[in-house]
Amino acid sequence: MRILALVPGGIGEQLLFFPTLASLKAQYPHAAIDVIVEPRAKSAYRVCAHVNEVLVFDFKDRNGLADYLNLLGIIRDREYEVALNLSRQWQLNLLLWLNGIPLRVGYQGEGALFLSQAIPLQTDQYAAVTYHDLIQGFGIQSSCPPLTINVPKEDIQWAEAEQKRLGLSESGYVLIHGGASRLARLMGADNLYPVAQWHTVIDDIQRKQPNLSLVLLQGPEDEDWIAAMRRNHPQLRTTQPSDIGKLAAMIAGANLMLCPDSAPLHLSVAVGTYTIALFGPTQAAQLIPPHQERCLGLQSKTNKIADILPAEILAKVWRG
Repeated sequence: MRILALVPGGIGEQLLFFPTLASLKAQYPHAAIDVIVEPRAKSAYRVCAHVNEVLVFDFKDRNGLADYLNLLGIIRDREYEVALNLSRQWQLNLLLWLNGIPLRVGYQGEGALFLSQAIPLQTDQYAAVTYHDLIQGFGIQSSCPPLTINVPKEDIQWAEAEQKRLGLSESGYVLIHGGASRLARLMGADNLYPVAQWHTVIDDIQRKQPNLSLVLLQGPEDEDWIAAMRRNHPQLRTTQPSDIGKLAAMIAGANLMLCPDSAPLHLSVAVGTYTIALFGPTQAAQLIPPHQERCLGLQSKTNKIADILPAEILAKVWRG
C-alpha cells in the first residue's frame, strides 16, 4: 500500500502530525507513507521514523495551473492508493480526485464532494488530535498516541559534545527560546516575549539557583535577540543546533525549557523535558496535550504575550 499525506504549515504542524503517522504505520506496518509539505517544513522529518519520502509543494504560494499540473504528475507517477489532505483547499481535493486515488480522506467543508471520506473538523482540541481524527476515514477508531520523535544517534552525540563545550555542570541547565521567525512575524504571529521581561526571569533564577546554567537557543534569525539578551547578562551561554535532530537532543538534556508557542515547544513535549510555554493569541489547549504534567501553558488574559508577567512565569518555575 502507498499512502500520501498533504500537510501544510511549518515544522510545528508536521510534528503535531507525527501521532497520526504513528497510528497509520501501526495499522499498516508494510505501507510506504509519503508526505507533501512546504519547503520550510521538510527538515521536520529528520526525527520521524514513519515516512518513506518527503515531497515539497508551497501550499501558501500563489500557485497557478502549471504548479497544480506539476503536482498532479508527481502524485500520479507514484500511484497512491490512499491520500489524506490536511489542507482545506478545494483545489487539492480536486487534484486527488483527478488522480483516481481510491480512498481520499479530508475534512468536511469546501471541496469535500471530491473526497471519499469527509471527517468533521474539530479545532477546539489538541491539534494533534484534530489531525488524528482523519484516520476515522480508514475505519480506525484508536485514540491519538503521544507525540514521539526518533532522534538520530549522531545528533545525540553532537548534543553531548555541545554540553561539554558550553561547560554545563552536573547541576543542569535551562533552555530559553525567543520566539517567532521573521516569516512568522510577517504573518502576524505574536509570540516574541519582551527581552526586558526575560531579564527579570533570568535574574530571579540566577539568584535562587546560581549553579544552574542558562542557555539561549539561537536560530538563523535570532542574532538581534541573542545580542539583546546578552547585553544585560553576558554570562548567558548560546547554542545553535544546525538541524532539528540536534535541537531535540539539546532540549532533551535540559532541566527546564522556557519558550513561546513554537516548534521547539513540540520537541520539548516529545522528549519529555519539563516545559513552561507562553501563549498570546494562540490557545494553549490546542497546542499542549491534555493532562500533560510536564508541560505547563501560560495563557495571556489579553491575548498579548507581553502581558504575561515575569512573576507568573516564576511561579510556575518554582512551584512545589
